[in-house]
Amino acid sequence: MTVYRTRLHTRTRPRHHRFEPGTTGPASQRAGLRSRLLARLASDQGDVPGWVLITLMTAGIVVALWAVASDQIVQIFENAMAPFLGGSL
Repeated sequence: MTVYRTRLHTRTRPRHHRFEPGTTGPASQRAGLRSRLLARLASDQGDVPGWVLITLMTAGIVVALWAVASDQIVQIFENAMAPFLGGSL
């Protein structure tokens, strides 16, 4: 298998960059990155996470099934537990 490098795979800036006096260096770049990251984390708008929606939908399905087939669900449970309880359910 041959992998061909394109412009997307090559570096766009030199590996060793020399900073001139008065320009931004690595420390100020890290500080800028840190402030952007903290601002992005603080700007959470309170979206409902996926796991909350999945939990609510699962609870809704259980309630709907229980409302429609409660007698059958109880009978299935009793039939499944009867061998373990000696048939005295």
